[in-house]
Amino acid sequence: MVATRPRRVTTPVEQREAEVRSARPWRTIVWNDPVNLMSYVTYVFRTYFGYSEGRARQLMLQVHHEGHAVVAEGAREKMEVHVQAMHTYGLWATLAPEGEG
Repeated sequence: MVATRPRRVTTPVEQREAEVRSARPWRTIVWNDPVNLMSYVTYVFRTYFGYSEGRARQLMLQVHHEGHAVVAEGAREKMEVHVQAMHTYGLWATLAPEGEG
């Protein structure tokens, strides 16, 4: 006879909290690094995200001076794609739910 553990029942409150967490926007965060030139980071933001020269430079300076910048927000799956793309470009990037990171 095989013993099985009883399934944990999710309460309506726990279910709603999980839905709210999954519905929150996620953020792609690019972090400062000692390797990439500021001009290169600006170039990546312009070519990958399509930001204007001014916006790309503003984000790059935020990364440089504050250590990181949120460069995109949206669904988790899309932010995961952005993070992977930033890694492909050689930038340090992570994702976090809105309000964290």
